[in-house]
Amino acid sequence: MIHNIARIIELVATLAAVASMVYYGLCLWSASRFLRERKAAGEGARPTQSVLPVSVLKPLKGTDPDMYESLRSHCLQDHPEYEIIFGVSDPADPALPLVEGLKSEFPQQSIRWIVCTKNLGANTKVSNLAQMVLEAKYECILVNDSDIRVQPDYLRRVTGSLADPQVGLVTCLYRGVPGCTLGSRLESIGISTDFSAGVLAARTLEGGIRFGLGSTLAFRRSDLETVGGFEALLDYLADDYEIGCRIAEQELKVVLSDVVVETHLPTYTLRQFVDHQLRWGRTIRDSRRWGYLGLVVTFGVPWALLALSLSLILSRGVLAAWTLLVMVTSLRVAVAMLVGWSVLRDCHVPRLLPLLPLRDLVALLVWIASLAGHKVVWRGDSFNLKDGKVVRIDS
Repeated sequence: MIHNIARIIELVATLAAVASMVYYGLCLWSASRFLRERKAAGEGARPTQSVLPVSVLKPLKGTDPDMYESLRSHCLQDHPEYEIIFGVSDPADPALPLVEGLKSEFPQQSIRWIVCTKNLGANTKVSNLAQMVLEAKYECILVNDSDIRVQPDYLRRVTGSLADPQVGLVTCLYRGVPGCTLGSRLESIGISTDFSAGVLAARTLEGGIRFGLGSTLAFRRSDLETVGGFEALLDYLADDYEIGCRIAEQELKVVLSDVVVETHLPTYTLRQFVDHQLRWGRTIRDSRRWGYLGLVVTFGVPWALLALSLSLILSRGVLAAWTLLVMVTSLRVAVAMLVGWSVLRDCHVPRLLPLLPLRDLVALLVWIASLAGHKVVWRGDSFNLKDGKVVRIDS
């Protein structure tokens, strides 16, 4: 009986590993296509269309690693007309002295901060954005997370796509700069070789993307109002996903820019890393249910290792199992290098490659754990998640 169960598990693991190779092939094709498009578009070339004035909205809560330099990068833009509006819920927020430092360093730049006194919903960030957008001067709005660092031509290249009336939202891939902890390094290698590869694969499978990423959301105020404004997203955890999805439903294009931005990751402990991954996993599960179930085929190395282990125990097909592991691992490394190194230009990927098996094993365990449960931890607060919406758990 036990022998038969082991043989069934071995078969399932082998089939899952083979399916993973197909998925890795899709990722390689998608990344290659993205690189070709980026090259054809003339990466970094100044767009011929008119440059749009833009209001940059940055909701803040607390501080992030190297936050001043990340915020400062937004003040160094090669863009003729833009403003930056920071928003906090607490007038004593420790991020505000950094904003005051920016105002002193860049007196010529339009920089403002406001205290968002109203609590409009469970998602404090979106609540703040709903109040911040009322202060924005321009039709073109750009929102990104507080830890995002950008290059000087960022605004020009991202907002240039909105000159096309058929484009409703522009978003960006990003790479993570790891801290000194194992948790931070696992987060970094996951972003560059797993998450971003999945975004590119979804872009190929769906004929484009129909969601946004918190690293960059650029859109018109009028299109935001058409989908109900930020008020329609107040109780959603994945507000970036939702705004992209809703704008796409208006028959407008969601464009993945060729710009890649950067985030400096916290020095996560392993517990903090796992909490973050669980929040991420359960959020994706509620937002893209079938897509999340399909992630089962993305864990090729753990499946191949399981198939090999059972082959050794059962003393059958060992050579085939070793061959499968080598093939899966080779494809996994190829995806990591093409997406992480070539697409994202993440210089940390080569030295973090030895962590890939551990990262993939943790990702599989988190995926299993995320299939059940509704509790997520976000910015130190606990919430229950249901159908993409969150309800705060009172401590």
